[in-house]
Formats: sequence, C-alpha cells, structure tokens
Amino acid sequence: MSKLEGESTFKRLRNRYRMVVMNDDTYEEVVTFKLTRLSVYVMLSSIFVILVGLTVALIVFTPLRYYIPGQVTQQSGREMRTVKMGIDSVNRQVEYSEKYLDNIRRVLKGDVAIPLDTTLLEVPKDELSED
Repeated sequence: MSKLEGESTFKRLRNRYRMVVMNDDTYEEVVTFKLTRLSVYVMLSSIFVILVGLTVALIVFTPLRYYIPGQVTQQSGREMRTVKMGIDSVNRQVEYSEKYLDNIRRVLKGDVAIPLDTTLLEVPKDELSED
C-alpha cells in the first residue's frame, strides 16, 4: 500500500501544469509557463537558499556585523580587557585598604589578641649565649 502512495506522490509531483498570464482587456496570452510541482518546489527552494546566502555574505563581509550584539572589533576587545584588568587591580587595592583600616580600628579599640604564652616567641641564639 505504501509503495502505491509513494508512486502516486511522485506522479503528482511530475504532473505538468500550464500557467498563463493574460491581458485582462484583450484576453491575449502574454506569457505561458509549463510547470510541475517539483520544478516550482526546486525553484522556490533555490531562491530561498540564494537569499539566505546573500544575506549571510552581506553581514559577514561588510561592517554590518558590528551592529549584531556580541560582535566586537579587535580594538574594542583589547580596550575591554585593559579596563577589566584595571578594575581588578583597583578592587584588590580597595580590599587591601579595607583590611588595613579594619586592623587599625581593632588596634585602637583594643580588640587585638596578643598571645600571652612566651613559648611561642622565637628568641635569637645570640641572645641566649650572652647570659
């Protein structure tokens, strides 16, 4: 059964049709086309592929690509990397200064925990030999 349906589908694609363009006033045939469904499908598919190809070529080979979000020039990419490195270094400096100020605040408040155990101190050997 499926073999017959496949043959009938192929046969329908190969059937010939005539398309006539006529002058409405004089009923004179201006142009006549002999077409099949398959030829119309192939023609429309070809036109679609050509239009897509031309659009892609227009975008790729012209400056229009820079208007697409996410596309950047080499120069702007370099500038963004430089700015990012600068921001990272500034963030690091701010972090260090915050730690420094926090330590000064703790010292001024007296919250510094000084170890009272003297065994943790490292005494130089020169001082031991003088005694």
